[in-house]
Amino acid sequence: MPVKANKSDDGKKLTIAVSGYFDFGVQKDFRNSYENSSASVFVVDMKETEHLDSSALGMLLMMREYAGGNHANITLRNCSQEIKTILSVASFQSLFNIE
Repeated sequence: MPVKANKSDDGKKLTIAVSGYFDFGVQKDFRNSYENSSASVFVVDMKETEHLDSSALGMLLMMREYAGGNHANITLRNCSQEIKTILSVASFQSLFNIE
C-alpha cells in the first residue's frame, strides 16, 4: 500500500508515509489517512517517495487547509533532493516545515 498512517500513542501526532509515486493515484488513500483525525501535528514521511507531481502538491495544500491553514503544524520529512527542488519551486517552504 503506497500510503500508510500511524498515530502516536497519545493520538496528537499523525505520521503518513507515502511510498512510490505521490500522484493522483493515491489521492483517496492520502485524504482518508488524515480526515477525521484528532491529531494536531502531522508528518508526511517521504523517505520512500520516488516522485511527486502537481496533484500531490494540491493534496498537500488540501491537507494544510484541513489541519488549520496558517495554523497547521505539518512537517514534510525525509525529502529527496529532487522532491526538495519541486517543493522549493512551488514555494512550499513558506507553508510547511521541510526536512
